[in-house]
Amino acid sequence: MRHFRKFGHFRSPPPFSLLNMLCIFDIMATAGDRYERELKYLLAGDAKTLKTMVKTCDDAERCAYTSIIDNPFVVIRAAGSLGVDLVALRWDLSFPIEVKSSAESTLRFSRNPRLAEQAEKMIEECQKASLIPIYAFRLKGHRGDPWRIFALPLGASLKGRMRLVQKTIPQVEISHNGNFIMKWENGMKLSKFIEYVGMNGE
Repeated sequence: MRHFRKFGHFRSPPPFSLLNMLCIFDIMATAGDRYERELKYLLAGDAKTLKTMVKTCDDAERCAYTSIIDNPFVVIRAAGSLGVDLVALRWDLSFPIEVKSSAESTLRFSRNPRLAEQAEKMIEECQKASLIPIYAFRLKGHRGDPWRIFALPLGASLKGRMRLVQKTIPQVEISHNGNFIMKWENGMKLSKFIEYVGMNGE
């Protein structure tokens, strides 16, 4: 251990607190990790996260966001090489969610072969289980609701109440070259999504 000399004596440095460590880890965390946590806490109805989110939202967005407090999800971080970032669970609905963020409003999957591979894997797995593969796209620096929700195209209708939700969520677009594209402005506001699934669950 390193020591500090003072007047001929050795003195140990001040203790490194857990709070210091957490602050350093938070600084080192990637933007993607921060936004995953933000979405996780929003869907879980965390009051502190919701308060921060709605600061620049309009009244309709604010009301929709806070409605999640009465119908929250249990949200599990489930990152993997080709897995999803989050899984949202509730008594009536469950969603695998992949989180993306960008300062640009258009995200082209063709820029990274892994993105397309991941999307195809999600489609394959969700078709088997009759689940909606969700993409949550956060636009950096946007005032108001910065989140938009998309669903990957499955090519088939789902079962039960999932089919109703599937029809409501805008799909990730497919270019003439067969590549996936997400245009932020074409997505469903997260606040609107929360409001819809909340009404659907009553």
